[in-house]
Amino acid sequence: MFILIYVTNPSEKVANDIADHLIKDKMVACANVFPIKSMYWWQGNIERDDEYVTILKTRPELWEKVKNEIEQIHPYDTPCIMKWEVAANAAYEDWIKKSTIGVNINPL
Repeated sequence: MFILIYVTNPSEKVANDIADHLIKDKMVACANVFPIKSMYWWQGNIERDDEYVTILKTRPELWEKVKNEIEQIHPYDTPCIMKWEVAANAAYEDWIKKSTIGVNINPL
């Protein structure tokens, strides 16, 4: 079992910068970044924006640490940070575990 963390970002650069930071610190094993069209309520108006989604893959016990780190560095006042518990083939899950070994699981 591992988790996917879904994060929306205002630009590809922000998405890549956050992913790079989390990967370098071994908080996540990898990230996928892709463009999306978003529509949402914000301050009484319906907004439409081009955004970038980052899907991050890590161990469940790192959720709080990763979430807190994203909240610290993300430019949005209210970032979208969601998690899903998922399963994959054993070799892939083992790779995620090995790629995030050595990270202190205590939140910041």
